Amino acid sequence: MRLLLVDLPGQHVLSLRVFLPLPVSDEERGTEGATLLMARALDEGTSQHTGEQLAELTERHGIAWGAGAGERGVHLGLEVAGRHLGIALALLTECLSSASFPEAEVDRLRRHRLVDLAHEHADPGVRAARAFTAAYFDPRDRPHLPVGGTTATVSRLTSDHLRDRHAQLTARGATVVLVGDLSDAPSAVGTVAATVGAWKGDDEVAGAPGPARRSDRAHRTVLVPRPGLAQTEIYLGRPGPDRRTPRGWGTYQVLAMLLGGAPHARLDRVLREERGYTYGVRLGFRPRSVGGTTVVAGSVRADATVPALAETLRILDVPGPGITDREVRDAADFVAMTAPGRYATADAVADELVSLAGEGLALDTVTQTLSQVRGLERDAVGAAWDEVRASAPWTVVLVGDPDRTVGLEQLEVGPLEVVDEDDDSRL
Repeated sequence: MRLLLVDLPGQHVLSLRVFLPLPVSDEERGTEGATLLMARALDEGTSQHTGEQLAELTERHGIAWGAGAGERGVHLGLEVAGRHLGIALALLTECLSSASFPEAEVDRLRRHRLVDLAHEHADPGVRAARAFTAAYFDPRDRPHLPVGGTTATVSRLTSDHLRDRHAQLTARGATVVLVGDLSDAPSAVGTVAATVGAWKGDDEVAGAPGPARRSDRAHRTVLVPRPGLAQTEIYLGRPGPDRRTPRGWGTYQVLAMLLGGAPHARLDRVLREERGYTYGVRLGFRPRSVGGTTVVAGSVRADATVPALAETLRILDVPGPGITDREVRDAADFVAMTAPGRYATADAVADELVSLAGEGLALDTVTQTLSQVRGLERDAVGAAWDEVRASAPWTVVLVGDPDRTVGLEQLEVGPLEVVDEDDDSRL
């Protein structure tokens, strides 16, 4: 286990983050979502304390607790004043060592997760993202399903499933990050070593997740019908880089900014300001452990669905040489000059460091990325975009009124499939 300390004088609420390698790709088929639910249930009871007792202790000592899961593993977080760091770490270690997963609490959390899934399903933006992953990724691979599972898989989860995942947690390859005013916790290293640092967990380490394969049927347009919807949610995706790209991750941050990262970017300049189709459409790059996706998403007026999609595709077809020096400089300056504000708080620094650690990236990645951004030239940015354009065709998802999609076939964005509003299984 690795410990990273960052002293930020004046930030008296310390931010503690823990990354534990436990890829969701190792979940047993049919139990997808078990890793996330296990992480959320860690503080619902241990062999020493009930969930109510743990809640009372964390409240009494001003400890804020958070837990989640990602492609590579489990992320745990604590916010606590320096004087209470010892008790916070002791409780965290207790949860890692002897979480009991009481059946009643697991049932409650499972019901909450199912409600969350229902809310996400009702949101057109999230619904589009879910339909995209189902259509884009190979059904044999874990990324085909959400990290938090589906209604069908979460409904099956029991305390035993969570205990099985908990038993696979290990300190090997784990990282602890502590950020804040360390003068408030002068014995931080010893305290961490005596608590979380003394926990071992399982002896085996799960292998890192492999590439997320693209479906053989990814080149298509998927329509999720919602009659009467005033806006259509559009979601486009195609292959993109991961953060280890030889072109440098900063290149893609600049590309995202100049094409679809702000109101003055190309997509908004045309779709919002000139055409009045949308309040905003964004482009971004979503890195995974290996490879990633290029994603464009936003809501457009229902009556402008087809022309808005056509205009979006036209803008995205700009060749690399069509990107201007001014666009590159403006986007690079924005990314570089706003970085200090993005990393001004202890929790932001802790989140970034634990993310880097979880992805196996060097701790100076942000510094090196910003250095690259400041010196970027138009030719490098254009070449990177041409590489994206030359990759596999777009997968297009629309969530909206079917009556507003007349003429969609003329855009030549692959075969059109209309899916059941409540079922992505055949994608």
